[in-house]
Amino acid sequence: MIYPILYYGEPILRRRARPVERFDDDLAALAADMFETMYAADGVGLAAPQIGLDKRLFVALEVDRDDQDDDSEEMAGQLADAEPIEDATEDDAGGEDEPEAKEELTEEQKRRAWGVVREHVIVNPVIQASSGRQLARDGCLSLPGLVAEGVPRPKSVTLEYQDLTGANQSLGADGYFAHVLQHEFDHLEGVLYFDHLPSASREAFLEEHRALLAEWQRLAKSRAKSAAAQVPARARQFR
Repeated sequence: MIYPILYYGEPILRRRARPVERFDDDLAALAADMFETMYAADGVGLAAPQIGLDKRLFVALEVDRDDQDDDSEEMAGQLADAEPIEDATEDDAGGEDEPEAKEELTEEQKRRAWGVVREHVIVNPVIQASSGRQLARDGCLSLPGLVAEGVPRPKSVTLEYQDLTGANQSLGADGYFAHVLQHEFDHLEGVLYFDHLPSASREAFLEEHRALLAEWQRLAKSRAKSAAAQVPARARQFR
């Protein structure tokens, strides 16, 4: 099942998610659906709040960034929630011929093209340790098309978390994968990647994209009002 991904402006994206308490077949099915949703959106990570679920749960890909083939260009610049694997290339302008549409890759083809080493399901994570500093390009499936350069994060992190059975696990990561894990962890805390930017850079980012961010906020408020208006109608059906 592919879930719709919520955009900036939805209140759940700014709230701290609640711990997962039930470890059952439903949770495993949800994780599988989240992977399907993530791959369909060309993402390397997805957190439960991004699909409207108040759960401390995210999925993420560990990739070998030296093991890319030519197909990786198809999704360059779309890989969120994290730094794109490589910069996107643009078609030459002014050509008479329409660009040929590329065939959509299957999940397995994407795994090979992106160099996926392992798929991770992270439940109720806690960052136990972090060290170093890195600056990365960052994007997000909940802010499609927007990226920020030089987002600062620790270079290495260690997560303590639970797996789908509820068993306690530990995961250490460096560099790009550490960036991915921290980006997804932030979603469980109600934090978005541009929050990490220095004040001047953050203000510049918000100003540059003010119109689009305002439109997403307007649409989120409109959906909330529509949903609230439907509640009395539903209630009347059961009187």
